[in-house]
Amino acid sequence: MKLAVNNLIKNAKTYIPYLLTCIGAIIMFYNMRFLAVAKDIGALSDSETLRTILALAAGVIAVFSVIFLFYTNSFLIKRRKKEFGLFNVLGMEKKHVARIMVWETIITAALSLGAGLLGGILLSKLMILLLFRIIAFEVTFGFEIPVSAVVYTAALFCGIFLMIIVYDVFQVMRSKPIELLQAGSVGEKEPKANWLLAAIGAASLGSAYYIALTTESPLAALPLFFVAVILAIIGTYFLFTAGSIALLKMLRKNKTYYYQAKHFIPISGMIYRMKQHAAGLANICTLSTAVIIMLSTTISMYVGMEDLLRTRYPRNIVVTASSVSDEEARRLDAAIEKEIEAANIDPKNTIRYRSMSFVTLQDGAGFTVNRSANYLGSNVAFVTLITADDYNRMEGKSVSLAGDEALLYTVQGDIPGDTISFNGFRLSIKERLSTWGTDSKMSSIVAKSYCLVVDNTDTLWQVSNSLEPDRGDVDGLSYYYGFDVHGDKDVQVSLVGALRQAAKEVNPNSYVEGAESARDSFFSLYGGLFFIGIFLGLLFIMATVLIIYYKQIAEGYDDRARFEIMQKVGMSRDEVKQTIKSQVLSVFFLPLVMAIIHIAFAFKVITKLLEVLNLTNVRLYAGCTAATILVFAVFYVMVYALTARTYYSIVS
Repeated sequence: MKLAVNNLIKNAKTYIPYLLTCIGAIIMFYNMRFLAVAKDIGALSDSETLRTILALAAGVIAVFSVIFLFYTNSFLIKRRKKEFGLFNVLGMEKKHVARIMVWETIITAALSLGAGLLGGILLSKLMILLLFRIIAFEVTFGFEIPVSAVVYTAALFCGIFLMIIVYDVFQVMRSKPIELLQAGSVGEKEPKANWLLAAIGAASLGSAYYIALTTESPLAALPLFFVAVILAIIGTYFLFTAGSIALLKMLRKNKTYYYQAKHFIPISGMIYRMKQHAAGLANICTLSTAVIIMLSTTISMYVGMEDLLRTRYPRNIVVTASSVSDEEARRLDAAIEKEIEAANIDPKNTIRYRSMSFVTLQDGAGFTVNRSANYLGSNVAFVTLITADDYNRMEGKSVSLAGDEALLYTVQGDIPGDTISFNGFRLSIKERLSTWGTDSKMSSIVAKSYCLVVDNTDTLWQVSNSLEPDRGDVDGLSYYYGFDVHGDKDVQVSLVGALRQAAKEVNPNSYVEGAESARDSFFSLYGGLFFIGIFLGLLFIMATVLIIYYKQIAEGYDDRARFEIMQKVGMSRDEVKQTIKSQVLSVFFLPLVMAIIHIAFAFKVITKLLEVLNLTNVRLYAGCTAATILVFAVFYVMVYALTARTYYSIVS
């Protein structure tokens, strides 16, 4: 145990950042578990949704902690293998070395869990206050320490440290003393250019970019985005590990370029540097991309809350119902107008219409319904039809249509030609509308969506019979009544409640929604996502900083010997320092540049995904992305400046 304590003290330069990372991960996981089970969260109107989001975020932190702590621990073990080999040479058996490693891990685990749980408990109230502030919920007083959060945290990290002990001991037990002594020199051989891996990396990244640029449908973007992410990660890793070396060797073969004083040493040095640190650089690039995307999306959704509400609720209050007869429609109109009058409010921008809607499969200008088909593909289309009378009343127009004519408004998608076919029943497009003032909930639909105006209800039923011959048991059309209210929140919420009760008495299938009634739920969802974005962003930034720090230390020890050799062959100290600095800067900022390129290509597909979450303000997201990149770049430069000091102190 004395040797273990002594070893930790003497290796403080590498162990303190690792210890701080363990403590930080424990604090974050505990607080996320705490928020997922905290009693105060139960007071929210949509508490279950928020608890689910927080529990999922805790799962992400758990998986990330396992991967990242193993990654950083492997760096520590690699740096210390020579030390363990020396213990062997001096007479220790491997079981004694293993015992030292076990004690080191136990001490690290005890310090991490003790400080992490204490820090998590002390910060828990601050975290819930911050969450409530973000979601605009009234702050509650009190303090709690959920036993389940403590148990989950202790169990998870005890399990991680146990796996680390097994891994470390296995690494030492299977190695010969001479291998341990030479472990620090492994990798000094010149790396070979693996053109196959470089080609696979370029193809993977190109495929990811192609998917991101060509995806048009938000519905298709959901599964394709994750495919693109996997391809981008594979491409990034292979290009950093194999592609960079292949490129540098290609430059070295160009004698005109290579045999110049300003190119000769940097290219040679970077070939070795990329071999040893390519995986770390790929990880930095991936984490940087994740941080920027996570923060920019959650910030834009939170800042654009009003846009989200307006997209989801085109009118402040909306009454809808399915299978409504003409008599029920008149009674619903009367009930709504009665409640509006009782509330003493003046409705604005009122829209009212009857419609018929279908979920179809689109093939060019043809639409069909097939219940057994897959409705998750990019050919899914929502079609809503209304009569010319309703359209004229709402738009203040006097459009006249024949029985085989229609007006078309495209929300999303494209219909070629001038004729639409509904399983054989054809309508000619008399006019394509550029605006649709009677915008309904279709504004928030993420698949292909079309609105059609036909002459009367007879045509509606002809379309219905063509698409769904078995729909005969439906005895009415859908009903929509929406209007804006310029009143305070309480008035609107009260009116929604009264309308709900009145509408249910007329038609049990009626549904009443209000933007103000849903505001708390929206803040819970999007505020929760914003909070988690900040939380996970900090976790990923912490990981990025640690990888950069360890990379600088590793490069410092490697470059110290090269620094001395360069001076011995005639280079001045300033020339050597400038050469190494140019290499370090080139390699250091390569992940950031690559991350920005990833985000530029992913921008389009991310905007499609945000449409699924009701954010259609592309300009807002672009601004948030640009601001996030700028702030992250400044932070990245600060991290470089701080870690570079450690690097130069080792080299000097």
